[in-house]
Amino acid sequence: MEKEINEIPNEDQRSRQQELRTEMIEAIAQTMDLYGVNHSFGQLYGVMYFEDRPMTLEEMKNDMNMSKSNMSYAVRSLMESRMINKLDEKRDRKDQYQAETNYFRTFQNFFGTRLQREIDVMTASMNEVIPQLSEIILSRHTTAEERESCLRDLHKLQHAQQYYEWLQHFVNELQAGTYFPSLAQDE
Repeated sequence: MEKEINEIPNEDQRSRQQELRTEMIEAIAQTMDLYGVNHSFGQLYGVMYFEDRPMTLEEMKNDMNMSKSNMSYAVRSLMESRMINKLDEKRDRKDQYQAETNYFRTFQNFFGTRLQREIDVMTASMNEVIPQLSEIILSRHTTAEERESCLRDLHKLQHAQQYYEWLQHFVNELQAGTYFPSLAQDE
């Protein structure tokens, strides 16, 4: 009989569980803050991570005490990083969202997205700048000093291109699940 009573969660156990969840949600938010994610967005992800069901924007707004505009921005930001997903099915004609809870997939999604953005921005700039530097270098109107300076810049950018080619390969492998194939697929 004693065992049966202890198996039923009482109010103290529930509140202790909530305290522990709150502690972990704060740790998630602090960790995400290290990677440039707004602290409150990290808290939202933490809340959704522990939620056992999808949430609507209204539920998130109420749980987080955020304005509707901030909540929309947070959800959009987390969706772009693929930390949360919008579900196809609606509840009471409202969109539903759910956190990605597989940390391996979260790592793939978050860092893959961020690194791909860096690759795209830097590659586009280098593809625009390198030909122009080459024109300056090859121009007969360029002084020897300017040519040397442009050659140094060109060398640096060619080195950067090698890095971004390597980084693109890394991101492709990361997104493919190469680094943790069995762990990334199932929780």
